Amino acid sequence: MSTDDAFAEAYRAHYWAVSRFVARRLDGQPHEVEEVVAEVFSIAWRRRGELPDTPLPWLYGVARNCLANTVRGLGRYRKLLHRLGNHEAAHQRQTMESPDAERPGSWVHEVLARLSPADQEVLRLTAWEELTVEELAVTLGCGRSAAAMRLHRARRRLRAEIDRTRMTGSAQAGSAQARPVRAGSGQAGSVRAEAGRAGSVRAAAGRARSVRAGGDGNV
Repeated sequence: MSTDDAFAEAYRAHYWAVSRFVARRLDGQPHEVEEVVAEVFSIAWRRRGELPDTPLPWLYGVARNCLANTVRGLGRYRKLLHRLGNHEAAHQRQTMESPDAERPGSWVHEVLARLSPADQEVLRLTAWEELTVEELAVTLGCGRSAAAMRLHRARRRLRAEIDRTRMTGSAQAGSAQARPVRAGSGQAGSVRAEAGRAGSVRAAAGRARSVRAGGDGNV
């Protein structure tokens, strides 16, 4: 197979996989996704002689480099917005990029976000793209042993964050249950207030009767 044919086959077979890879890392930014994917395959065309027999992990590696450039550009854009005082636009952009808190499993995104970018990327490559350790090594541009160690450490730190989140949630739930609640205290207060008002009414009626009685005696 010629290099041109190898590229055409890789493009047909893996275009949507690369698109999903990029879209997951640029949530809410379809225009940037299209640009990054186009850049990935432009680079793949120029370097089509380097395409391996299993090209997808190699394409992911190219996409990671393209994404790094795009993210740096977006960072500079946000800083520019901040300097210009356009806080509304900056907030709007940030909202688009943040995970939906109401989405099922959003706590996973919250826990993942507390890890380092390197740990996040390793976990996403194995969970989202379902790469093997060998494919992970190709994507990251490192040896198999190094890739396996990075994955092991990332998973260990993820488990630690999950355990910490669970412990925090349990502590908050226990604190809420420990707070005493005086049942019916509001109703009791209302009853006492009504009783007080009734007493005042009876006292006023008594005074009125005394006044009338005194007046009748004078007549």
